[in-house]
Amino acid sequence: MDPELEAFIPLFPKADLTDPVEERKKFAELAASVPAPDTSQLDIEDRTVPADPDVPVRVYRPRQAQGAVVWLHGGGYVMGDLDTEHPWAARIADSSGAVVISVGYRVAPEDRFPAALDDAYAVLAWAAEHAAELGVDPERIAVGGHSAGAGLAAAVALRARDQQGPPIRFQLLNQPGLDDRQETWSARNFTETPWMNRDKVTAIWRHYLGSAPASPYAAPARAADLSGLPPAYVTTAEFCPNRDEGIDYALRLLQAGVPVELHQWSGTFHGSQAILSAEVSQRQIAELSAALHRALVE
Repeated sequence: MDPELEAFIPLFPKADLTDPVEERKKFAELAASVPAPDTSQLDIEDRTVPADPDVPVRVYRPRQAQGAVVWLHGGGYVMGDLDTEHPWAARIADSSGAVVISVGYRVAPEDRFPAALDDAYAVLAWAAEHAAELGVDPERIAVGGHSAGAGLAAAVALRARDQQGPPIRFQLLNQPGLDDRQETWSARNFTETPWMNRDKVTAIWRHYLGSAPASPYAAPARAADLSGLPPAYVTTAEFCPNRDEGIDYALRLLQAGVPVELHQWSGTFHGSQAILSAEVSQRQIAELSAALHRALVE
């Protein structure tokens, strides 16, 4: 474990999702403790995307942006909203030079799969239709997110490919949750790691799926064919149950002919980039922004 991160482990909430309402409060408190981002160079606007039901979004516009990313927050499909994602969405917009469209998708167990995917896909379609209004090139739209949000981004890319939906230029998958089966080495061995452990992963999928079987649009690792998907930047944390499913997905994308950049961050745990004082966290966030900049702005 990176020593700068290890010192903060006792301050992280216990990894548990038994009571979603209580855990949402703790997640919001954790997000509120993150230092506020500099938004002086951004135009920030709350919008509503027409859908069934309508989807709230928060749009972060840097000056002279050329591309946009439909950005999906983490939180195990159970926690998180536009406010908890604000520190990260603002930093990524400011650093990457891309418009960030942060999505307030519906969460489980009140709204199970495919509610979150439907919301995310509706926002992708809206972004493509309103590219001129957003001031971006419709050929420069990406999907991305953290953790469960990264899993959603991968699912949106699969659905857009299968349904001949809006073209996606790039997918940014940061510590993605992709596989409900929990059969990888990291899923079987990292049972008590900080913030994300085996019991929490089990609870995530139970809340998200209910009694329904997992499809590739719920758990993208189940997709048999990954060809024709957008280029990807995939990151994993060393001490994370999701680590190996992210690495496996990146390798399968490569084997399907999809350009991939894979970064395995040694010494980190799931969500540890929230510890902004750590040098490795600063590098992680800079790399995410740089990857988006290369894909959408250059």
